Amino acid sequence: MKKFYRGLLMIIMVSLIFLLGACGAKSVSETNVLEKIKKNDKMVWGVKYDTKLFGLMNIEKREVEGFDIDIAKEITKRLLGDEKKAEFVEVTSKTRIPLLKNGNIDAIIATMTISDERKKQVDFSDVYFDAGQSLLVKKGSDIKSVEDLNDGKTVLAVKGSTSAANVRKKAPKAKVLELENYAEAFTALQSGQGDAMTTDNSILLGMASENPDYELVGGNFTDEPYGIAFNKGQTELVNQVNSILSDMKKDGTYEKIYKKWIKD
Repeated sequence: MKKFYRGLLMIIMVSLIFLLGACGAKSVSETNVLEKIKKNDKMVWGVKYDTKLFGLMNIEKREVEGFDIDIAKEITKRLLGDEKKAEFVEVTSKTRIPLLKNGNIDAIIATMTISDERKKQVDFSDVYFDAGQSLLVKKGSDIKSVEDLNDGKTVLAVKGSTSAANVRKKAPKAKVLELENYAEAFTALQSGQGDAMTTDNSILLGMASENPDYELVGGNFTDEPYGIAFNKGQTELVNQVNSILSDMKKDGTYEKIYKKWIKD
């Protein structure tokens, strides 16, 4: 019996230790992320691994490359003195905000459109890239613009992106099929599961550059300004990043990165 009570007492004590530790620890919302970045001497970015030109995994080098990646590296370099202190975690349109909220990443730079709805969950930097939503179709398609997405047409989009909501507004009669990521959506387009794929023109241009049987049509039917996302309340970090972005544009670094990736 004594052993039982002794064991019970031990369980209670351990539980109290964990409870007190939890009470003393700061929640993610209370953490000053800029201080955390400087203390850890690294900045953890959420980026895409499947988006040509912006964030794409180079299998041979085993590293992610693209416009977003180079912008993140330069910001990290100006914050911490070395671009190698930038660490990258793969995100999708669906997972990026939850990973940020949980503290797994410090910031998101992943072709993320600034929107009023998203501003309720995160804070954004100034615009770092102006994009617009367009359509990708197989050459010879009878779809020439968003107006051609009528009853009987299926449009492919990515879960968690603004693209699906936008195309539903512009083409309410079309069926919208949402996939997990851009690679799955493009594969579905190739296999005939959809008549067109929609997302930002910057992403679709990357796909068309590798697949000459496909083309963009109809121009842009929305404005999609990209921003870097942070947890709410990180004003100090947001201001610092905005200042760095401004300096990059003034000293020509931004233009150099832009021309490296966005040749057209």
